[in-house]
Amino acid sequence: MGRGDLTNAEWDRLEPHLPASGQRGGRWSNRRRVINGILFRVRTGIPWRDLPERYGSWKTVYERHRRWSADGRWDRILQAVQADADLAGRLDWGMVGVDSTSCRAHQHAAGARKSRPRIPKKRTTPRHHRPDEGLGRSRGGLTCKIHLAGEGGCRPLALLITPGQWGDAPQMIEVLNRIRVPRPLGGRPRTRPDHVSGDKAYSSRRNRSYLRRRRIKHTIPEPKDQRANRQRRGSQGGRPTRFDREHYRRRNEVERTINRLKNSRAVATRYDKRAYVFHGTVTAATIRLWLRP
Repeated sequence: MGRGDLTNAEWDRLEPHLPASGQRGGRWSNRRRVINGILFRVRTGIPWRDLPERYGSWKTVYERHRRWSADGRWDRILQAVQADADLAGRLDWGMVGVDSTSCRAHQHAAGARKSRPRIPKKRTTPRHHRPDEGLGRSRGGLTCKIHLAGEGGCRPLALLITPGQWGDAPQMIEVLNRIRVPRPLGGRPRTRPDHVSGDKAYSSRRNRSYLRRRRIKHTIPEPKDQRANRQRRGSQGGRPTRFDREHYRRRNEVERTINRLKNSRAVATRYDKRAYVFHGTVTAATIRLWLRP
């Protein structure tokens, strides 16, 4: 077993959620070796062609990752391992933090076709193709942004990839709507955390109305300009938002979640040209965090 490969305990948690070897896409010669090859590339960020020989053909490893990114297999595996953690009591719904982080895009990530491509009749075709490929241009060059919701155990619950110049507040509802943890013993998947925290960037009337409508307690500080505007409107400005300092002290949990996620070099720097492949890369790194005890 190479350095950084899945341990026996981690493999035992992951293996039940992998597709059978006889399904469409060819038989697996060694499923564990292919998965370790994908995770090795995600962790190190090396080019696919430079994968060590112990993982077999680099093309086999890359195609498996690309197909699973395209058909949503990585997302389904993530939900499955989250369900196992929730059933074992290792998922903290008490505080879910929402935040974002910017990732520099390598020059190899640029150059994808901007027009909508002709979609062939294959199951592996991305269902949601982004015309902008999740890339934005700023002074520093091409960047993208990862928006995520992290639970109290410093592991991501849901994530979203956007261009780097997109704001945080408009993406909060979309990120929270992506939280979906199945219940293996029956019942609807859980989608609502007990408490949500965010920094000033997430303070907006739309976000607060959404949280109140779903009956989710939240701790989001109000910027000075919003507070002054509300006070200037008098009784029509609404009631002042209650700010709980005790809950806001747990804000560092989502920041630690981002730090743990960006320990994977292929996440900290985007090398993938297509947005759906980069989404699969970030999801694979997230799954690895959930597999750890």
